[in-house]
Amino acid sequence: MRVDYLRLSITDRCNLRCTYCMPADGVPPRAHEEILSYEELAAVARVAAGCGISKVRVTGGEPLVRHGCADLVGMLARTSGIHDISLTTNGILLPQYAAELRREGLARVNISLDSLDPERFARLTRGGRLAAALAGLDSAFDAGFSPIKVNAVLVDGIEDELDAFVDLTREREVHVRFIEFMPLDRRLEGACGVADRHLVPAPEVLRRLKEKHRLVPVQGPYGHGPAQYWRLPGAAGSVGFVAGVSDHFCGSCNRLRLTADGRLRTCLFSGEEVDVRPFIEQPAELRRVIEAAVAGKRYDRRREALANLRAMSEIGG
Repeated sequence: MRVDYLRLSITDRCNLRCTYCMPADGVPPRAHEEILSYEELAAVARVAAGCGISKVRVTGGEPLVRHGCADLVGMLARTSGIHDISLTTNGILLPQYAAELRREGLARVNISLDSLDPERFARLTRGGRLAAALAGLDSAFDAGFSPIKVNAVLVDGIEDELDAFVDLTREREVHVRFIEFMPLDRRLEGACGVADRHLVPAPEVLRRLKEKHRLVPVQGPYGHGPAQYWRLPGAAGSVGFVAGVSDHFCGSCNRLRLTADGRLRTCLFSGEEVDVRPFIEQPAELRRVIEAAVAGKRYDRRREALANLRAMSEIGG
C-alpha cells in the first residue's frame, strides 16, 4: 500500500469535551513552545510531499480553536505535490471561518456530529449546542466544500437516531459515516462511561438500517478511505461505515499522523512515535526519518491501544 496521506494535527485543544475523546477536564495543556508553528508544520508537509504524500488533512483537537488555521491551509495549498487539503472539525466555529478556509484552498470538510438530539448531543459533548454544530454544516454548503461528510461515532444510544441520520442524506449531498469507537485510551473508560459493553458494531447498525430502508451499495465520495457506502434510492447523499474494530483494515492503511508537538505516528493504535522536530531545519535528514518511518510501517499489528499514553484529541484521529 502506497502511503500518500498525512493527518496534520495543529492543536490538542478543543472547545468540546466529547466523552469518547478526552477526559472531562480536558488534556494537560502543552506550552506554546511545545506546539509546532505553522511554518514548521508546513515544512514537514513539504518534505513529506517529496516522499509521496499528496493528501493532507488538518485536524486537532479542534483545529479551528487555533488562530490562523486558514493561513496554514494557504501554505499547504502552495506546496508542490500536495493536491488535496481537507479538515476535520466539530463545526462549531466553521461559520466564522468557512469562507476564508475555502479561499485559501481547503477542498472538503468532515464534521463530527454524534447526535441529532439536542439533549444527547449536549450530554456526549459535555455542554455543546447541536444548533451550533448544524450551523457549521450549513456554512460548509454555503462555502462550497465538496464532499461534505458527517462523522458519527457508534456509541450506546445512537441506535435510536439512525433514521434521523439517514434523513440527512435525502435532500442534501451529505455523506454520513458511522464510525466504530476505537478504544485508544484506557483512561477514558471509567472517566467517561465508555466501555466495551457500550460499543455498537457497524455490521449491527447496517443490519438495522437494511431492515427499514432499501439501501444499495455505492461507490463512496472522493476521499472515502476504508469506509463502505450505501445509498437510499433517490437520495442526494450516502451512508458509510468505518469498521476499524470489527473489520480491521490495517493492510490498506495509507496514512501517517503528525501530532501537534511534532511526533510522527504510522499507526493510530500504536503508542510508537518518532520525534521529527529536531530535523525540521534539515530537510534531507527529515526526509530520511519520514522514509524510514514509512518503510517500518507494520500491518496487522497486535493492538497496542491500551498502552497508548495519548487521548484521541492529542493524536489527531
